[in-house]
Amino acid sequence: MRKRERENPCGICGHYHKYEEGEVCGVCGHRWKPSDGEGVPVRHESAFPTEVLKDFLFLGSYDNASRSEILKTLSVSHILNTVPDCQNLYKNSFTYHTLQRDRPLDFDEANQFLEQCERDKSRVLVHCMTGKNRSAAIVAAFLMKSRGWRLAQSFQWVKERRPQVQLTDASQNELLEYEQKLFGPSAQPVIPTESFASLGFGYPTPAGDTQAPAFNQMTAPSIFERVGPNDVPANFAFGAGGDNNGGAKASPASTENLMDGS
Repeated sequence: MRKRERENPCGICGHYHKYEEGEVCGVCGHRWKPSDGEGVPVRHESAFPTEVLKDFLFLGSYDNASRSEILKTLSVSHILNTVPDCQNLYKNSFTYHTLQRDRPLDFDEANQFLEQCERDKSRVLVHCMTGKNRSAAIVAAFLMKSRGWRLAQSFQWVKERRPQVQLTDASQNELLEYEQKLFGPSAQPVIPTESFASLGFGYPTPAGDTQAPAFNQMTAPSIFERVGPNDVPANFAFGAGGDNNGGAKASPASTENLMDGS
């Protein structure tokens, strides 16, 4: 291997291989994917899954689930496979749980497994084929159930951490139904259902990994709301200068800023 290659590890997987020439990494199996055509930028797909909840919950694709060395580096010990047709590759290294049906998504079964992982303080990867739809819906449902967040909050949390998430109409509808199941049939969505495609966007980015995203936060009241017409101090004098009757006169040395009347 040339000196330049030894000094420049792959920017995606962090290992040393001839990524620019399309060589597969001997450590984790990552391969730098070529451009789809002239003028099309090269696609970069991380070999690492997305961390949704710190030191606990990871979201990814089947490709991520096939990289045992990376999962071991992340201390992942459990894997939730949301695609029944996907093979569990490392049964001697990880504890697997595979959902038994394609549709509808079994949120209750998945949540039971994830809740047990959290109680045991185990790190778990939830995956489907691409890490964009089924596994993302399962993770959003888990956040609703375990954190008590509404669907908009849960989806925003997942989408901000894994921007490539793109739910199908079927997954959207199942999540909306699951929200009503958790919060009651009369529960209204936080935002209109028809804007689900952009669900949760435009809200402040939550701080930390345990705080729920903030929605519809009240802004500070206006100064005209805080001070009523009858709350003027007794010694307050209207006007910039004093009068001939002994009124207070503004001091040039005052540290108060004069109000700009322009």
